[in-house]
Amino acid sequence: MTVLTSRFADGLAVGAAESDLVDLAETAVRQALAGLTGPADLVCFFVCGPDPDDVTRAGMRAMSLVPGAHVIGCSATGVIGDARGVELTPSVSAWAASLGNARVGTFALETLRADDRFVVLGLPERAPDDRVAVLLADPYTFPTDAFIERSAEVLENLPIIGGLANGLQGRGSVRLFADGEVYTEGAIGVLLSGELSVATVVSQGCRPIGPTMIVTRAEDNLLLELAGQPALARLEDIVSALDEEDRDLVASGLQIGIAMDEYAERHERGDFLIRGVLGIDPEREAVAIGDVVEVGRSVRFQVRDAETADEDLYEMLDAHVESGARPDGALLFSCNGRGSAMFGSADHDALAVRDTLGPIGVAGFFAAGEVGPVGGQNHVHGFTASILVFLDT
Repeated sequence: MTVLTSRFADGLAVGAAESDLVDLAETAVRQALAGLTGPADLVCFFVCGPDPDDVTRAGMRAMSLVPGAHVIGCSATGVIGDARGVELTPSVSAWAASLGNARVGTFALETLRADDRFVVLGLPERAPDDRVAVLLADPYTFPTDAFIERSAEVLENLPIIGGLANGLQGRGSVRLFADGEVYTEGAIGVLLSGELSVATVVSQGCRPIGPTMIVTRAEDNLLLELAGQPALARLEDIVSALDEEDRDLVASGLQIGIAMDEYAERHERGDFLIRGVLGIDPEREAVAIGDVVEVGRSVRFQVRDAETADEDLYEMLDAHVESGARPDGALLFSCNGRGSAMFGSADHDALAVRDTLGPIGVAGFFAAGEVGPVGGQNHVHGFTASILVFLDT
C-alpha cells in the first residue's frame, strides 16, 4: 500500500528472515514512485537487514530504479513508512518527491584529521535561497556532534535535519547511499533550495520538574552550583518533593533542559535543549551532564516517559497545523529508543504524524541519534522525533 498525494508518496516492504532485500527495495521504491502525479526529483530510502552486503545490493537496486532523480538512503535498525514502524526485521521504506522548480543537490562528507582537529570535506556550496539540508551520518566514523554544533559557522544557520544511520551488526555495517554511490563511512545528504516551503518539528518529549535555575558555577560538563547552592543539593531538594511516580522516572533516566531563550519570562516544556544527566560527584556536590553549560545559563531538570513523549509530539504537530500551514509530505527520523521500547508499538510516531498532518507521504527510519534545530540552532538529540515537513506551495 502507498499513500497518494500530488507531490509526495511513500512505500514500505516488509519481509521475513529469509527475504531478499533487493526484492523488498524494488517493491518499496516502485510503490513510492507509483504514488506520484509528477516525475520524481528526490527519492529517499531506508534499509533494515542483517547482512551488510545484502543491504548494499538493496541500496544499489533502489538507486537504479530512478535514474532521473537524486537519491539518498541509508541502513537502519528499523524503518518507517505506510504509517507504520518496523523494527529489527528485514524491510525497506521509500519516499518519493516531485519538487517542481526546487533545486536538489546531493553531497558526501568525509573527515581528515589535521593536528588536533577534524576537517570536513565535501560541504555543498551555499546559495541565498537554500531552505534545508537532510543529513544521514555514520555515527562510528563521522563527528556528527561537533559538525552539527559548528554548522551555524560553516553553513550560515542553514537548518539541518536527519539522523544517524546504523546497521544490525553495529560498527562496520552502516551503509550510506547517494546518487549511485555507496559509502561505508562519513555522511551523505541532500541540499534543497529554491521554490520550496518547508518546516521542521523536533519533539524532545520531556516534562520539566522543579524550578528554572541559573548556573552560578560550572566546570566543563559539571554543574557545581545552581542558583547559588550546590547543584547536588538542589537536585536532591527537587527529587524529594516529587511523588513516587516521578521519582521512578528520575531513577530511570534524569534529563536536564538548557533554556534556549534566556529572555523568556517563563521556561516551560519545549523551551529547552534536552541533555542527559550522566551522574553525580558526591565529593564536589556536583551533577555531570551531557553538555558544557556556561555560567549564567538557565537550566531545569526534566523527566521523560511514554505519556509525556506522546503528549509532546501531538502538541507540537497540532500547533504546526493550527498555524495554517498545509502539510504535503514529510520525512520522519525517530530515535531507536522510542518505538516499541517507549510506547509499546513501533507505529507510534508514524501514526502521530498521520493523525495530525493527514494522509500525506511520510517515510523515515529509527535513528541512533536525531538531528534537528531547536531555538534556531542545529543540534544532535536522543529520544527525539525530528520531522521535516514539506508544505503545499
